[in-house]
Amino acid sequence: MQLYFLGRMFRFSLIVIAILIAAGIILFPYIENIAILMAALFFVYFAFMLVLYYMIEIYIKPMTKITKTVDQLLEGNYHARTQGVIKGKVGELSDKINQLARHLSEITLQEQIQSEQLSTVIENSESGLVLIDEKGYIHLVNRKFASMFGKEVKDYIGYLYYDVIDNEQMQTTVQETFLSGQRVKDVVTMDGDGPKKYYEIIAAPIFNELNMLKGIVLVIYDITELKQVETMRKDFVANVSHELKTPVTSIRGFAETLLDGAHEDVETRKHFLEIIFKESKRIQHLIEDLLILSKMEKDEPQMVITEVHLDHLLEEMMPMFKQRAEEKHIQLEVRNDKVVFEADEDKVKQILLNLFTNAVNYTPENGKVAITLKQVDEFALIEVKDTGIGIEKEALPRIFERFYRVDKDRSRMTGGTGLGLAIVKHIVEAHQGKIEVASEVNKGSTFSVYLPLKHPSGT
Repeated sequence: MQLYFLGRMFRFSLIVIAILIAAGIILFPYIENIAILMAALFFVYFAFMLVLYYMIEIYIKPMTKITKTVDQLLEGNYHARTQGVIKGKVGELSDKINQLARHLSEITLQEQIQSEQLSTVIENSESGLVLIDEKGYIHLVNRKFASMFGKEVKDYIGYLYYDVIDNEQMQTTVQETFLSGQRVKDVVTMDGDGPKKYYEIIAAPIFNELNMLKGIVLVIYDITELKQVETMRKDFVANVSHELKTPVTSIRGFAETLLDGAHEDVETRKHFLEIIFKESKRIQHLIEDLLILSKMEKDEPQMVITEVHLDHLLEEMMPMFKQRAEEKHIQLEVRNDKVVFEADEDKVKQILLNLFTNAVNYTPENGKVAITLKQVDEFALIEVKDTGIGIEKEALPRIFERFYRVDKDRSRMTGGTGLGLAIVKHIVEAHQGKIEVASEVNKGSTFSVYLPLKHPSGT
């Protein structure tokens, strides 16, 4: 920088000397004393150089610095500042430039923070997001959308939407939004290798300040779970209606028959009343199981955690188990180790009762049911094994659904409600345990329930 200004000073000084020499030549004939002429010319040269130096230091140098600072700001370096300019209007200009640079730096930092925040929200959103411009090119796709449809983000950015979005229904939704300029909502069903997926798509148009369409934004929600819950609700209502219809129809039919005069026959009356009593008990059991299941399905099922002695608990239930086994001539085997753990004793009884009842109901006469209670690592194991009809492999994932029956006719004949295993599953989950099933058709099934020795909530 210093050499630059010295070079310019030298060039200006040569020009001034040339001008003074020309002036001296012109004035020489009119001035007799050459010494006075030389002194005057030297004084003029010296004064001019002082003025020139002052102009360079006060104006030219600062303006050069300011110009370089402005160039850096234009290049995006908002940390650039002018230094050492403190006087006059140039100093004011320098201060204004520095203030502008600070404002630009602050605005850039805020935009960067907002951009990072927006990017974080978009990338971590549980909904798929797609931004499409007015020409149909995709400008933004978040990871959720890419994961929904099994591709990478780079496979979408910069491409026309109809080239990279394979679902025809989704393409139609985008086209309807472009044509109508209105918000469009649709539900897309995806059939893949796994379970069926349901997506709700909302396509909203984007307009500029002149109300011209500049693109659309797609928001995709995975509503598979909601659809499953809706289906389960419908199935539940249908199943409850079906389960109640049979006993209610029986009770009404036999009651009408008795009212029509059959009550005069003692044997007929007794037979019909026994059936009515049996069907009413079936309705009662169904309602009780529904109430139990409803309580267990609450967000925080109420449990009374105490110290449970499995050997004592089984001793209390053995008379009932033996009676049920003897009625069907089923051999009952018991292995009862002294296991102590923390749980809700009444609900553990319910696990044992439901598993044993299922085993007896689905085991033919002269079969065998084995109950094993023991400790396995940090768990108390309740295992019920039978030699019954077994469960098909395809049915195993569904046996814990409400009202699902492996053998509908057998279950209804024995008074089963179809809710026993659903109740067991909820009780096990409430204790943060696990349940496993092994089964083979016509050979039997084994249900293994693992409950932690130490309940997470404590005693």
